[in-house]
Amino acid sequence: MSSAQPHSLSCPASLTRRDGLTLSRIVAGMWRMQEWQLTPQQRLRLIEQCLELGVSSFDHADIYGDYGVEALFGEALALQPGLRQRMQLVSKCGIRLVNAARPAHTIQHYDTSASHINASVEQSLRNLGTDHLDLLLIHRPDPLMDFDVIADTFQALRQAGKVRHFGVSNFSRHQFECLNRRIALSTNQVEFSPLHVDPMFDSTFDGLQDLGVAPMIWSPLAGGRLFSNNDAAGQRVRAAIEQVAAELQQPFASVVFAWILQLPSRPIPLTGTGRISAIAEAVQATQFSLSRSQWFTILRAARGHEVA
Repeated sequence: MSSAQPHSLSCPASLTRRDGLTLSRIVAGMWRMQEWQLTPQQRLRLIEQCLELGVSSFDHADIYGDYGVEALFGEALALQPGLRQRMQLVSKCGIRLVNAARPAHTIQHYDTSASHINASVEQSLRNLGTDHLDLLLIHRPDPLMDFDVIADTFQALRQAGKVRHFGVSNFSRHQFECLNRRIALSTNQVEFSPLHVDPMFDSTFDGLQDLGVAPMIWSPLAGGRLFSNNDAAGQRVRAAIEQVAAELQQPFASVVFAWILQLPSRPIPLTGTGRISAIAEAVQATQFSLSRSQWFTILRAARGHEVA
């Protein structure tokens, strides 16, 4: 199936199984939207094309694009506000950047205080032009975070109808479980790719699978390094993926996404592109599976040695 025919694909929905939150099996990551240099109408068309593919979840953070991406998305959504009912909006907070958009910030730092979480949510709602977020994540673990304060703040936001579900990003298994004991979390969004397999072996994925929580995956293509990294590991992994892609007669990127999707923790990968053809290749990964030997061929290349 060619990625040049995106509308022939459909991405099945995935249930995170803890609290009823439904996210599309592939999530459209918006963090680079500012770099795509799209007009509001072009941004709207990209959103519409994602929805046509079944990609109904859109990932944001307050800091993306120097605090500008959410407003760009909101500007496009305002052109067709009825689309809001067909999508899930995800955002993150907890990082304060030194930036012209935030002149009061004198040092880059984390802030998971109740006041900062609440202020970030209010700003995200204004920027996105919506009355609620479907999912809010704490962006990074904060050495000063108080699990009880975060849980109480999340609960108040839910009661106010401003955020429906909660999660974290880049948390260790222990950090996730500490907060999850206080309020049910829907996901932990972590970095994972054939060039970064740590969550598979540091108990992150095992812990989430045990709880029935699906991780979200950022940088599944290693930030593009799978296509360009020319060190020994990059060449080895790329050759293995190319071999499997040829056997399956599937696009290179589709094989990477399929490799990730095959994990029993049911990961939900994010794209990071404004090209609908590339998003379609990610969706195409939901249509096929690797054999066990093909899957381990890529893992062996990723680790640089046999499993035993």
